[in-house]
Amino acid sequence: MVSELKATYEEQGYVVVPGLISDEDRPELEAACDRVITLTRKGTWPHRRTVGKQFPPYGDDNPDSWGVQHVMHPELGEPIFSKWYTSQPLVGVAKSLLECHEEDLQMELFNLLINPEGHNFALRWHRDDVSEKATEEEEREALQHWHYGIQWNTALYQDSCLYIVPKSHKNPRTEEQRSHSNGMAPPNDPSSMPGAIRLTLQPGESVFYNSNILHCATYSSAERRATLHATMGDVRGGSSRARNILQHGLDWMKEDKFRAGLDEKSRPMLDRLIAMRNSAGEVGFSLEN
Repeated sequence: MVSELKATYEEQGYVVVPGLISDEDRPELEAACDRVITLTRKGTWPHRRTVGKQFPPYGDDNPDSWGVQHVMHPELGEPIFSKWYTSQPLVGVAKSLLECHEEDLQMELFNLLINPEGHNFALRWHRDDVSEKATEEEEREALQHWHYGIQWNTALYQDSCLYIVPKSHKNPRTEEQRSHSNGMAPPNDPSSMPGAIRLTLQPGESVFYNSNILHCATYSSAERRATLHATMGDVRGGSSRARNILQHGLDWMKEDKFRAGLDEKSRPMLDRLIAMRNSAGEVGFSLEN
């Protein structure tokens, strides 16, 4: 099973895995998501993804939100998020897909993707850490160094938001694909991208994907969404992921209060992130809004 997952992930750039939320954790996760979404929509929790902004920095120009940032933050008081992020079934898949040992894993991002309340919204076609303006050679070079981390979406409710182009994590864009991913407005019809497919996750399913695969997403204000959206790294990649991860602002993860809420097996994962943060210097932002 593990070898099949890894083979699919390497070949296609993504793989769907069921069953990573236990029956015990599901009601806790659903209730915690409801609470943090309420805080975000009330304006009480300021760390959010703002409608109208594609990528960080998200700013605060629009009261409507399409995501909640930093759900493991101790000020939210929701320990179920860090418990699930470091759970053995999830860590096991991460180790298998990255082909690394547990002592190589690096704690990274954990956010929540939600439906906006008053606006439909779409993300344009992009790779998370490669500019749309990159030349073919620059793109090819960047794709060769993006093997030291994974990203995943775990749906609490049915989710058909994500579009991807399978196998595009290995290849620079064709000229036709470039015309659909030129950094301009979000797509009116994401399926018009050559090679694109739409992924539908059933409740409890996770899609793990190379975040430099070509992808975009649509957000309907009419469809309930609460999708756990996270990344995990492999320290063998050194600082290769620093910009893409640290641009979200993770200094709060260095605080004693957060560390105290982790168990002994999880704290070394945090220490590896902090080591990358301390050595990274100024990181800037991966993409432009």
